[in-house]
Amino acid sequence: MDTQKEALQRIITTLANKNDEIQNFIDTLSHVLKGVQSNSTKVLSELDEEFDSLYSVLDEMKERMTNSIKQEQAHKTLELQNQLSQCTNALESSEELLEFASRTMDIKEPEEFSKAARQIKDRVTMAAAFRLSLKPKVSDNMTHLMVDFSQERQMIQTLKFLPVPKAPEIDPADCIVADNCVTVAWRMPEDDNKIDHYVLEHRKTNYDGLPRLKDERCWEMVDQIKGTEYTLTGLKFDSKYMNFRVRACNKAVAGEYSDPVTLETKALTFSLDNTCSHLNLKVEDSYVEWDPMAGKSQESKVKGKENKGSATPSPKRTSVTSRPSMGRGSRDRFTGESYTVLGDTTIESGQHYWEVKAQKDCKSYSMGISYKTIGKFDQLGKTNTSWCLHVNNWLQASFAAKHNNKARALEVPVPYTIGIYCDFDGGQLSFYNADTKQLLHSFKTKFTQPVVPGFMVWCGGITLYTGLQVPSAVRTLQKTENGMSGSSSSLTSVAQ
Repeated sequence: MDTQKEALQRIITTLANKNDEIQNFIDTLSHVLKGVQSNSTKVLSELDEEFDSLYSVLDEMKERMTNSIKQEQAHKTLELQNQLSQCTNALESSEELLEFASRTMDIKEPEEFSKAARQIKDRVTMAAAFRLSLKPKVSDNMTHLMVDFSQERQMIQTLKFLPVPKAPEIDPADCIVADNCVTVAWRMPEDDNKIDHYVLEHRKTNYDGLPRLKDERCWEMVDQIKGTEYTLTGLKFDSKYMNFRVRACNKAVAGEYSDPVTLETKALTFSLDNTCSHLNLKVEDSYVEWDPMAGKSQESKVKGKENKGSATPSPKRTSVTSRPSMGRGSRDRFTGESYTVLGDTTIESGQHYWEVKAQKDCKSYSMGISYKTIGKFDQLGKTNTSWCLHVNNWLQASFAAKHNNKARALEVPVPYTIGIYCDFDGGQLSFYNADTKQLLHSFKTKFTQPVVPGFMVWCGGITLYTGLQVPSAVRTLQKTENGMSGSSSSLTSVAQ
């Protein structure tokens, strides 16, 4: 019976998975169908625009050539009309002189004839008819009509669509995930010198394998990439994976997307647990601020209930040995001067990294890790189950590493942002200047229980940054550190 149930359960699981795959494929087909309809309309519109642009160029060229012909026509007309006018005037003057000369031949008086003959000679010498060029200044040939579009016509008749670029290929082995950056590299299946640029799309996901159409996050796009490699920087790895796909574009059209690839983006992501922190702390997911009035307000409410006979005990009357579980969401998880809040995620294995930045006017704060069993009155670093760095800006400033109620002063300036590295399996907790990656201090021990990030703040606030990979510089420093002698005072724990 049990065997049959197990077999049936496997069949049900297989069918459910297959149905999920089919539904995802149906969604993909519907999306592609809509894309075909939308893209065909877009292509027709772009085709009209291209031909309208070509017509516009031809019209502009025709208008420019027409204007040139009209200008040449006007110039030649003016030249010929001027020459014609000059010749007409010269002819009239010559005919008048010829008539005068003919009448002079009939004069009988010698003296009068000599006088008229001299006048005719002077007028002939000055006559315009003898100074005119009897050749047209311009020809009737129109040089701008010498245009032959036969070659261009043949080119236009052989016009074809630009080929759609083939889909690029992304090789996961060529992609690099490090330092909260992802470098994606791809190649074209064949050389195509008409590629203008590439479009890279990416999105975060918690699903391994092929991307789902209906995923929890939308694709984000990076356009106008000129090379075949691109690096996304400053990412927060708050999901398990990232999907990537890329398409090539020429001047006219974008090609198909590459087969998507899924890269693992492994990093520790957690939030501050606002259900089990000190009453005087105002806690958000990644920010905690000391609030001196919150505890008093809550305490007065509790006292009011006690005066009415309520069975709810006062936080001050709760036994120290009675430590409520973190999972119960009790706001009296810490009390007294233990202004503490823990992270909502335990660390049981692996190497992890997160960062903390304090307000400039924060008087006192601590950061580190502890076992979940830390007492409600305990402060970080004052027990043998917690390790931390403590910054004190109240009265006499100090910067120290604390564990088991012992402190070691750190003779370095307090960084603006502090990075925390935890190697659970290697039994190491290290603190770094997050900007310069300078090692501040390391604790070395053997963790016998799961640990949880812990924070203390008084008179101020701190901001938490998670979803960060262990920086490459920290990994390098860890290799160097672990290769050094364990007796180095700057690297060994203040208490084992």
